[in-house]
Amino acid sequence: MAIFSVIGRRDLPIRGDGLYLRASEMRDYLEWAELREKSRSFLTPWEPLWPIDDLTRASFRYRVRRHAEEMARDEAYSFFIFREEDDALMGGLSFGHVRRGVSQAATLGYWMGEPYAGKGHMTRAARAACAYAFEKRGFHRIEAACLPTN
Repeated sequence: MAIFSVIGRRDLPIRGDGLYLRASEMRDYLEWAELREKSRSFLTPWEPLWPIDDLTRASFRYRVRRHAEEMARDEAYSFFIFREEDDALMGGLSFGHVRRGVSQAATLGYWMGEPYAGKGHMTRAARAACAYAFEKRGFHRIEAACLPTN
């Protein structure tokens, strides 16, 4: 039932400059799989090894469920990034490894589909998502997970 607590959140979607972020849903599968496949050679140098079944509907269903459960437990917050003008899925962004207590911190991870890379979309998405994390989720610190060569 955790997915219902995510879908019913009043603080989502997150709105930004020409884009919005929201939790993934099963209706996103085809567009997500197509974008990931189209961007495979662009993304794989920077991401962990993709499982052989990564782009299957079953794998996506598991991912959607896991993300909803993690959000409901305040362990991680995963979002897809959409272009506002046409609702095109452009990439994803997540706050993982949420630490509460005195830390109130999370790690920011992200990916952008190749057709949308280098156009400032991720900068705007990260700005909107970080505002959400600080203002709505109460984080004090966000650490970006990045590779110096990327």
